[in-house]
Amino acid sequence: MKTARTYTKSRIYHQNAYDFVFAALRHAQEKLGRDRTDHTTGHVCGRELLEGIAELAKDHFGLLAITVLADWGVHGTEDIGKMVFELIESGEMRKTEDDHLEDFVDVYDFHKVFVDDYQVDTTTAFSRN
Repeated sequence: MKTARTYTKSRIYHQNAYDFVFAALRHAQEKLGRDRTDHTTGHVCGRELLEGIAELAKDHFGLLAITVLADWGVHGTEDIGKMVFELIESGEMRKTEDDHLEDFVDVYDFHKVFVDDYQVDTTTAFSRN
């Protein structure tokens, strides 16, 4: 995860949370086969970004994902939407006419996704490769 961003205005959330949003955006674009260099074809909607956040958080932090996000001040999908719209307002992200903060409200429950539904992949744990 790249973390050398410098922000010019005061942020509500921890700087690591914003860096993670950018990492999740790249992750979602790559997974969906979107061209990151083109603002039109590289666009991801709120739900797609939130799916990227969940996947990347589980991959990077495992069972600690909910704890790490909470430490950054991120407690739900609406917080991610607030960050995205802060970044849009500051010119660091772009949106289309179809993108709204409401797209991020109650999309999924953090406890359900990061705790209740979390599964540890043990398929290779006991293999002799």
